[in-house]
Amino acid sequence: MNSKVEALINNIEKVIVGKREPITLAVAAMLMEGHVLIEDVPGVGKTQLAAALSRSVNGIFGRIQLTPDIMPSDITGFNMINRQTGEFEYKKGAAFCNFLLADEINRASPKAQSALLEIMEERQVSLDGKTFVLPKPFMVLATQNPVETYGTYHLPEAQMDRFAMKISIGYPSMSDELSVLGRNEYENPINNISAVLSAEDIVELQQQVKNVTAADNVKNYIVSLVENTRNNDNIKLGVSPRGSIALYKAAKAWAFMDDRNYITPEDVRRCAVVVLSHRIMLSPKGKSGYGTPENVLGRVIAETRVPVE
Repeated sequence: MNSKVEALINNIEKVIVGKREPITLAVAAMLMEGHVLIEDVPGVGKTQLAAALSRSVNGIFGRIQLTPDIMPSDITGFNMINRQTGEFEYKKGAAFCNFLLADEINRASPKAQSALLEIMEERQVSLDGKTFVLPKPFMVLATQNPVETYGTYHLPEAQMDRFAMKISIGYPSMSDELSVLGRNEYENPINNISAVLSAEDIVELQQQVKNVTAADNVKNYIVSLVENTRNNDNIKLGVSPRGSIALYKAAKAWAFMDDRNYITPEDVRRCAVVVLSHRIMLSPKGKSGYGTPENVLGRVIAETRVPVE
């Protein structure tokens, strides 16, 4: 594994015990310049993962606890009168950071959620005819609880499509949970980790990821996977072109983390479910036969011919 990436993952593991796979996926999303939706039950470390990632990079961390009364201006910022000059002055919102933790995103109203659309896609804020560019790197790490739906708002497909990955953490094993008890006996371990990379290091790594190449047969494999989600009786809404681009970028990031400058079909397969599952809608047949998008995608991946390397 790339030495800088390994140092970053190892640092996060000081806080999140026994969950190397979701940690690695979150880092891969950052390297591909994507955003992550962390969906899981309360108390398994969703917020801790986001905070540990941001603290491991010497960047600006922003957090906003999303509730129904949050306004778009809390996220994007707003213009206000400067009493001394008599002119409007822009006050930055929570989005102006390197890592934005949008905690419990599905508790924000659709009006507030819509404020994230331009931020996540173009990494800028447009207000009163002016454009304000967000700092680099910029990443949204959003969390949501899939169990408790009272007082929540469903994320629209347009917003779901802007997340590079949807990941979950899951419960720890008994041995890992015993380790968690020991680490949290006196204080939260998040307070004891320091940055191992700078924001400039992340930007440099992101540029290196872009230089990873793919053979034509691997690109065809990505397109075939996506196309098979659009012509499947179990899927009502297939993956968009944005999804195929995201899968391509995710495979590049995974190959880079594995210290390679080329993509293999295995890189694509390892990323496919977390990159594509939140981008499809199941048909009634799919819901009754397979239950979840992840199960349907597993079937699609199994049925799509893998190119010979």
